[in-house]
Amino acid sequence: MKVTVKSFADLRDVIENEVQIDVIQGETIGGLLGTLCTGHAGLHHALFASSGVIRMYVNVLINGRNISFLNGLATPLSEGDIIALFPPAAGG
Repeated sequence: MKVTVKSFADLRDVIENEVQIDVIQGETIGGLLGTLCTGHAGLHHALFASSGVIRMYVNVLINGRNISFLNGLATPLSEGDIIALFPPAAGG
């Protein structure tokens, strides 16, 4: 099944703006992120703290819903899901 991953802000320096990924049935957001990190140098450090949890200010959304309000990294993926990766942003 296919899902779409969109990256924003500084993450666009590490991963494409938008990429379609084939995942197996039953894959989770954690598994998808692990696969993405393997293929994109620097992505793991950008998304995860040393403890293995998503960094405090990084938001991961599936179809517009933050995974912290779902099942976190154990949130299952479905055909056609759109995953958005938002790193911390600052400015004025």
